[in-house]
Amino acid sequence: MKPDSTPAFTCPLPSDGGGQIVLAHGGGMSMTQRLLEEVFYPAFGNEALDARHDGAVLAAPDGRLAFTTDSYVVHPLFFPGGSIGELAVYGTVNDLAMCGARPLAISSGFILEEGLPIATLKRVVAAMKEAAERAGVRIVTGDTKVVERGKGDGVYINTSGIGAVEGATIGPARIEPGDAIVVSGDLGAHGITILAAREQLGVTTDLRSDAAPLWEPVKALLEAGIDVHCLRDLTRGGFAAAANELAATRRLDIELDETAIPVRDEVRGACELLGFDPLYIACEGRFCAFLPEAQVNRALDVLRQCEASRAAVRAGRVLNAARFGVVLKSRYGSARVLDLPSGEQLPRIC
Repeated sequence: MKPDSTPAFTCPLPSDGGGQIVLAHGGGMSMTQRLLEEVFYPAFGNEALDARHDGAVLAAPDGRLAFTTDSYVVHPLFFPGGSIGELAVYGTVNDLAMCGARPLAISSGFILEEGLPIATLKRVVAAMKEAAERAGVRIVTGDTKVVERGKGDGVYINTSGIGAVEGATIGPARIEPGDAIVVSGDLGAHGITILAAREQLGVTTDLRSDAAPLWEPVKALLEAGIDVHCLRDLTRGGFAAAANELAATRRLDIELDETAIPVRDEVRGACELLGFDPLYIACEGRFCAFLPEAQVNRALDVLRQCEASRAAVRAGRVLNAARFGVVLKSRYGSARVLDLPSGEQLPRIC
């Protein structure tokens, strides 16, 4: 530097990211505030969230509460029939519904990767808003963190939810020998839709994800006086995994009827092509219900009045034995044991 020169000091304003997520969006400073003001508050605004406190203060209903948490890492983020946004809401409210709980409020934690287009984040948030409205639940608190480019996959979401338990206790301990098993609709559409959307194996279908909120059919069963013993949504591992978990927990055999379980031709064809079993393919808008045999016809009538369970069928029964776990009666008259799989056929489907 020449002796008579004057050094120039500058303090550049932080970049706005050029429409992309940058590390500063997770720093808790002005960029974080801008993201909240431009993306999250307009979409999720409600009295509890608008307090802008470290948590949400809610009026507690009389009686019991159910509480659940889950995380969502689905790839791709968007697929026919839904996105990671819908899954984050429906997955949480459906876990509450399986407890016989009316969803009240959920939280949302976002792990964002540096470089994610803010327009993509807005699509995800808009999908969550629409899903929450459909499910009748409020998003009342949340958090945002940003990780370096290459250390995430666009966006991951964690949600927790609380709900008010309505009616008698529903859970595995109430499963009894002789119970009928009802499944709310056709199986496997979500998992095969995700597989096709990834475009890795050349599978082409017109399927859409079955993702949907399930409180409406559960509420209908309870209001109809159906003595629901247990409910389970058929997510990772599908119907077979759910049945195995419940059989092991209750130490009773479960018999499923292959001819009664609805599977779309597109799902069955894709599974045959790829060597999958549709009973192990994940759903995001299907559940099974255990209830007294004497009430199964009434329960089916009730479920078929709800959009999410219009194709409900009786799919099996609980046996007074504890030998095999889950047995499938095939369409050919034979029987085989459905084991709990050691791995996951289709990773990152939710």
